[in-house]
Amino acid sequence: MEQLTTLEASFLEAEDADRHVSMAIGTLAVIDGPTPDRQQLIATLSERIRGVPRFTQLVHKHALDLTAPGWVDDTNFDIDHHVRSVALPPPGDDSALFRLIADLMERRLDRDHPLWECWVIEGLPDGRWAMLVKIHHCLADGIAVVRIIASLADAGTGETYASDIRAAKELPSSIVLTAGLSRDPRTWAGGLWRASVATTSTAAHTAMGATEFITGLLAPASGSSLRGSVSNMRRYSAARVSMKDVETVRQAFGVTLNDVALAAITDSFRTVLIRRGEKPRRNSLRTMIPVSMRSPNTMDCTDIRVSAMLSSLPVEEHDPVKRLKSVHARLGRLKASGERQAAKAFVTLTNYLPFALNAWTVRLLTRLPQRSVVTLATNVPGPRLRLQVMGHPVEQLLPIPPIALQLRTVISMLSYVDELAFGITADYDAAPDVDELARGIELGVARLVTRALSRKPTHSKQSRRAFPIAN
Repeated sequence: MEQLTTLEASFLEAEDADRHVSMAIGTLAVIDGPTPDRQQLIATLSERIRGVPRFTQLVHKHALDLTAPGWVDDTNFDIDHHVRSVALPPPGDDSALFRLIADLMERRLDRDHPLWECWVIEGLPDGRWAMLVKIHHCLADGIAVVRIIASLADAGTGETYASDIRAAKELPSSIVLTAGLSRDPRTWAGGLWRASVATTSTAAHTAMGATEFITGLLAPASGSSLRGSVSNMRRYSAARVSMKDVETVRQAFGVTLNDVALAAITDSFRTVLIRRGEKPRRNSLRTMIPVSMRSPNTMDCTDIRVSAMLSSLPVEEHDPVKRLKSVHARLGRLKASGERQAAKAFVTLTNYLPFALNAWTVRLLTRLPQRSVVTLATNVPGPRLRLQVMGHPVEQLLPIPPIALQLRTVISMLSYVDELAFGITADYDAAPDVDELARGIELGVARLVTRALSRKPTHSKQSRRAFPIAN
């Protein structure tokens, strides 16, 4: 039996400990053309899920949590249990679609069956339909989920923006530590010395990052309506911006595409706070930023390979350009601090501890009041080329993140072809203005584009398609 890692199992434990959360993540594909015949769709999906073993496996938990849960084959697997249909009421607009998404995502997946569902949504305007793929977070992280979605398309996974993330460009630590060794034994002494120095330097760097990360988790964020308890109901909304516009800003100010996206999110949260009659403060928007740790040879693995950074986004800054530059500077410091390496090391360490201790710790932390993190913003690199499902083009891909750890609002970003989409999941009672938050993100990008077009571009050394963080 293949066991779940501690991080993967923690999503199950968090769900068990808090009746208000459902730890499913989703992707919505809006598809042009008529809704396919159900039997044809079932036959097509049955063929394509063969490449995703987790889609036909169950989670088996052990008594008293003596060992981590494991994956076992579902001997009674029936795909009809997982593929379901629903129709939007007329006129089938975004408001109705987003309300349906929230309703479907807030329901927990049945653990007596493999942890995924595919919802066929009819009734969209202009002769379109949608497919919502809902997967429990213990199966995969954001990159893995998007690759699963792409594998269900006609041409398979294809090229994605995942090759642009930081981890995909870095050498594995084992390569770094042995880079000084040659095939000549006479040079090994010097090579081992250089490797030991590198190890010591890395350890010190990681320790510094761990100190900063823990300090951030212990320090409470400023009190505001963005913090507090959550119910079991959700709202969902989405924003979409042109990749060309984001690239225009990136080139003009010498930042990354991810900096632009986070600056637009910060802009929108600032507007929300002011509209609610609250003053944005320096630590009003302490944000957890998941970081992909996937190397090129693990892109096709269905699992979770993430670390995290913790940053206070500059919601107190009123000028859009200064806000963007502040985001860039703060994330730059975090990347240099060793936080993501420290978080990764901590997660790896937990795999060597008794699972019962890990499970108990996750349940305790889930129940305790959480005052340090206000939101989470994750960036998922999606397909570069347009997907097709049963011969029809996928017009949009929208990400749908879950809510946990008493976070009232969570945002996921997904790049697809020439568009960057922001999916926003929010607590129903705490964020009735979730649509305004989405529109604020679009406005935030538009403000930066206006400022970018009024100045000469800065020649940056950043990658043209730089997505340094991904869940």
